[in-house]
Amino acid sequence: QRRPVESGGGLVQGGGSLRLSCTASGMITSTFNPITWAWYRQAPGNQRELVATITGGRDANYADSVKGRFTISRDNARKKVYLQMDSLKPEDTAVYYCNRDTGELPWGQGTQVTVSS
Repeated sequence: QRRPVESGGGLVQGGGSLRLSCTASGMITSTFNPITWAWYRQAPGNQRELVATITGGRDANYADSVKGRFTISRDNARKKVYLQMDSLKPEDTAVYYCNRDTGELPWGQGTQVTVSS
């Protein structure tokens, strides 16, 4: 399967916001819709960690470190998954990736998020 494509990262000051997008254009809708999608992140020297998930029914779950600041959403018609990140902190600096919650799709390039203090 084609890998997801992430975008929307950048450099932002602490307290700022970014909205990440993930496109799974290589996936047919009937496959995309029931999948639980997830955002992951990997900071330098750290393992990749799960940030948020969203089921086909749009139930969302978050890592404790981002709860109340990040919001995951999806647009099934466009085969897109989003991550709205507010009140960003320097410790949110990482490369962000999207994938299935199982992490079984090929990994994309990710999008770099850098939060300055």
